[in-house]
Amino acid sequence: MLARSVIFRLLVAAPLCALCACANNAASQADVGALTAEVRALRESQSRLVERLERLEAHAAVDRARTAPSAARPASSATVPVTAVESGGALMSTPELSVVKLKPRFEPAPRLNTQVAVVEPDSEQMEMFISPVGEDSAPVAAISSSGGATLVSTRGEDPADQPDPDVLDADYEKYVSMLRTGNVEGGVQRLRRFSEENPRHPRADNALYFSGLGQMGLNDFKDAASTFERLIATYPAGDAVLDGMLRLAECRVRLNQAADARALYTRVVTQFPGTAAATQAEQRLAALSQ
Repeated sequence: MLARSVIFRLLVAAPLCALCACANNAASQADVGALTAEVRALRESQSRLVERLERLEAHAAVDRARTAPSAARPASSATVPVTAVESGGALMSTPELSVVKLKPRFEPAPRLNTQVAVVEPDSEQMEMFISPVGEDSAPVAAISSSGGATLVSTRGEDPADQPDPDVLDADYEKYVSMLRTGNVEGGVQRLRRFSEENPRHPRADNALYFSGLGQMGLNDFKDAASTFERLIATYPAGDAVLDGMLRLAECRVRLNQAADARALYTRVVTQFPGTAAATQAEQRLAALSQ
């Protein structure tokens, strides 16, 4: 009876022992896996450190080769071998590095030919620059037989008799202000006289332009058209010529001369494309066509 109870207890304890053994085996496998991963990570880290160390040694060798005296190293080049490094199970081959010393070249800059031959102008070209000699002027120099001298003639006008440019500018501003303050007729007369007496003044073309505007304000479109025509013919390169052409075309419209106005607008568009005046001329051409 006693033996039977002992056998029964052994049979009951055997499964429990098997379960404990299985649990211990699973825990051991997990620990082994973790240790294997750590070892693998340490190996990879070690390989990276070895690779970095090799590179640092190579750079140090290059620096030593550069700082060494020229007699201690070859004249042409010094070769620094770099061994292959194992990374992740694969071999990475690095080419050999060479340190080459380059000597600067001291070469003079090429010479530029700065000599220019002096050529005297011929007599035909000199005539283009010689002012006509009048009764009240005297030549300063005469042309020699070789044609090497120039003739410079001076006018008999006294510089003291010429008006002061500052005074002329002040007069111009005064006459323009007359138009703005209501004295249109007086401003028109003074501006026309200003342009006639000072045709080479920088504002002579503007004086004609504003006198034409004053005449348009007085509804005298015929005289205004004549003033703008004079402006365009006398000062074709002036800064008021474009506006003068637009105003002349406007006068032609007021005088029932639509064909002439259309021709003027077309001339502005074709000769001065891309300007503000050309844009206005296109708009007014479109309005005339309607």
